[in-house]
Amino acid sequence: MSVLVECRNLSKVYPGGKTAVSDLNLTIESGRIIGLLGPNGSGKTTIIKMMNGLLRPTSGQVLINGNEPGPESKKDISYLPERTYLEAQKTVADIINMFSDFYADFRPERARQMLAALNIDDKARLKTLSKGTKEKVQLILVMSRDARLYVLDEPIAGVDPATRDYIIRTIINNYNKEASVLICTHLISDIEEILDDVIFLKDGHIVLQSTAAAIREEHGETVDKYFREVFAC
Repeated sequence: MSVLVECRNLSKVYPGGKTAVSDLNLTIESGRIIGLLGPNGSGKTTIIKMMNGLLRPTSGQVLINGNEPGPESKKDISYLPERTYLEAQKTVADIINMFSDFYADFRPERARQMLAALNIDDKARLKTLSKGTKEKVQLILVMSRDARLYVLDEPIAGVDPATRDYIIRTIINNYNKEASVLICTHLISDIEEILDDVIFLKDGHIVLQSTAAAIREEHGETVDKYFREVFAC
């Protein structure tokens, strides 16, 4: 396995003095599905925004495949943000064409196959789609790249159980197996079965980094239950 992500003494302090991430050290290797887990306000989204170059660290460094966030790192990361950035007026086909132009590793035939399997009309405009269908379209776009690292911010929040199941199956069946998937969520029980590793965050600090199997073996309980004990929630 090779190192995909390194966070070295990474900190982020927002204007006004709120510390979101504090002196964080983290390594993510290839070929893993990792849960970035923590209660609201623990720093999950701040960390992945710094990985994607959307926020600058106050101090420390983040490296993606050896590169600081920028044009080179964007070739390696396929990112699903918590909120959509796609234009509501565009059709699904328009967005597929945009991704094809923007990303050399985007596979439009893969995207169209997944859309067809779900009976999603690529001529439909995003504004006409239900929330669950929009979530599926966004995930299809992200997972149709042959990236080194897939970063998914709350991919199953606010959708119905059937859509959650589809999203999880899509993650498993469509990512590059030499890549890694980093899933940021607080809905642990829904994704626990697919996780190789877990990272528990609290107040911008890592309180635990382990394999999911080790937690089950050492503590005799699920990751979700152990998480609730650690955070007393």
